[in-house]
Amino acid sequence: MTYEETVAWIHDRIKFGIRPGLIRINEILERLDNPQDKLKTVHIGGTNGKGSTTTFLRNLLEEQGLRVGTFTSPYIESFNERIAINGEPIPDEELVRLVKEIKPIIDDMDTVEELKNAVEFEILTAIMFQYFLETEVDIVLVEVGLGGTYDCTNVIVPLVSGITTIGFDHTDILGDTIEEIAAQKAGIIKENVPVVVGKVDEAAFEVINKRAKDLNCPIYRYQENFRSKYIQPDENWGEIFNYRSEELDLSHVSISLLGQHQVDNASLAIQMYELISEQLGLRVSSKDIQKGLKNAFWPGRMEKMSDEPLIVLDGAHNDHAMQVMVNNLKTEFKGQHIHAIFGALSTKDIAAMVKDLTSVPQLDLKVTAFDYPKAFTKEQYEEMGLSAYSNWKEALADTLTELTGDDLILITGSLYFISQVRETLLGGN
Repeated sequence: MTYEETVAWIHDRIKFGIRPGLIRINEILERLDNPQDKLKTVHIGGTNGKGSTTTFLRNLLEEQGLRVGTFTSPYIESFNERIAINGEPIPDEELVRLVKEIKPIIDDMDTVEELKNAVEFEILTAIMFQYFLETEVDIVLVEVGLGGTYDCTNVIVPLVSGITTIGFDHTDILGDTIEEIAAQKAGIIKENVPVVVGKVDEAAFEVINKRAKDLNCPIYRYQENFRSKYIQPDENWGEIFNYRSEELDLSHVSISLLGQHQVDNASLAIQMYELISEQLGLRVSSKDIQKGLKNAFWPGRMEKMSDEPLIVLDGAHNDHAMQVMVNNLKTEFKGQHIHAIFGALSTKDIAAMVKDLTSVPQLDLKVTAFDYPKAFTKEQYEEMGLSAYSNWKEALADTLTELTGDDLILITGSLYFISQVRETLLGGN
């Protein structure tokens, strides 16, 4: 198989849809002699903020000289980046080799009724564990795909579990109350494993806290057991804050990701880093923390693509993320004229996201379709009473003719949309 044929075979498994449950992943891993049990892992779940928290934590651990594997989704720049070591995506030839190893297992499982139709994410999860075992990484940061309890990454007993945020997304699968969603996310908590909890409301925390207590897990809650105090934006793009925990007192910590919610994500990463360092016998220094956080970069999250004109990309891909981004716009870009170009998937609450965006003062909104099977179409936007574009490039071209002064162009919505825009702006097709 060529690389292209390999990726096409993996993608072809998307047709089986989302299939929560651990029976198929357990079977694949059992046939591979359970590589996940031979790795040191960290599990990171939550509605939003998983990717940023993972990248902060990865950079902190890299400062200790560790080889850090990461499993993230979706991808922004290349398919291979979902499985990476110290930020370097799995090489094409390694992906091809591992698929050749795993494909016969999948083909055989497809002949058994209760095991057939393993999906893309299950196959990637198995490839990831096998790759990281063979390449002898020191630690693996595993981002939950969807939910927690029945997510196929939930086959590990990690050093630390982290839950970033709890919001409404995938309600058709996870439940339509905060408590139900929190229960699914809390499914990654394992007996005696410390759990770090980010910015969640009281109802969600009660559910998480009960499971942690039932499983005898130490729990660390943001702004209670560890806390941050926001100071101001960094003049070079980013944020500055103070951090305090039981062991650390850091002042004027600087991150290169814009948005006050990134302070929350960085704080969560620091607390997780402290707990991991304690278990691995690593020395924690404020200098290493400062350097690691400053180096952290996560594409498509309030990412500045251009200064003149000022173009920013942000993958606010659900209503919870959109509310966070809107709050950032109201504080970080107060008084500026904002031209927003929005494209999203039909599986999301488009009406709520549009309502959030249009609550920002001095914001002009353009909505657009984009090239993706589940993308909201021009016709669907028009049914909502919105004038829409069939092509985002046309929306951007029109926007560029409307600019005055220090206007901001914000391109936001689905991460699949952001990925396409980003590739083009960086000189792709």
